[in-house]
Amino acid sequence: MTSDAELARWVGRKRVVEDEIGLSAVRRIAGMLDLDPDAYKPGDVLPPHWFTMFFADVARQSQIGPDGHPVKGLFLPPIPLPRRMGAGRRVRIMGRLRVAEPARRIAEVAAITPKEGRTGKMIVLTMRHSFEVRGQSIAVDEFDAVYREAVQPGEANASTPPVPAPKDANWSDNVLLSEALVFRYGAVTWNAHRIHYDADYARQEEGYPHTVQNGGLTMQLMVDAALKRAPGELTGFTARLARPLWVGETATLAGHAARDGKMSCWAANAKGELCAQMELEFAR
Repeated sequence: MTSDAELARWVGRKRVVEDEIGLSAVRRIAGMLDLDPDAYKPGDVLPPHWFTMFFADVARQSQIGPDGHPVKGLFLPPIPLPRRMGAGRRVRIMGRLRVAEPARRIAEVAAITPKEGRTGKMIVLTMRHSFEVRGQSIAVDEFDAVYREAVQPGEANASTPPVPAPKDANWSDNVLLSEALVFRYGAVTWNAHRIHYDADYARQEEGYPHTVQNGGLTMQLMVDAALKRAPGELTGFTARLARPLWVGETATLAGHAARDGKMSCWAANAKGELCAQMELEFAR
């Protein structure tokens, strides 16, 4: 069992991942998001939030754990709790990636915070990702992941009590979180977490009723929906994932009209329960 003191020694560790932002990868992402893949050419500026879909940590197959993630202690700290879920992020955007222009991501372990919650012991891991092109910072992304204790055989995964989504939306889109969409997102981001595609694993090992929608994809779709109504260039956003969405259901992405360079939006499930919230900022 890794102690809190041992985990604390991981704080401040950094690693660098380089990516050429290849045209083939860009076109796969575009197709996954129902955009014209052939519309992208070398040198084209990419949407401001697409940096989240590059710079994958590529582990050898022998280094993959039973949950589909790389084994702990390889890229991420050896947190001694088995279940991992995204919780939220804070993003600042200062520039853009371009197709076929090399870039790099500097990943830093920003914080490891043990907590006791309603559902038991948990540890919050905060990673700070800084993105650079030609030595210039184009984005900083702080991402929180929550690690929880294992569920007992036959036990359901405890979740927070449902909260109704806001009723005063100025706009909304309905998006089917199809199996194919979630699979393609996992493929382009190199995410093999089994809760997103292996229903037996999700139910039997982690106590979910169904395969779990990828939180990164939820945030991607929320930003896409908001940018349809954007008053200017996206300069940052904060997001919080409150409740799981399930693969195969239709999510409602909704929000308020932009005001003073800011916009709030949210994602709700078919029951009208709040599953994610986001606050976006735009240049004025």
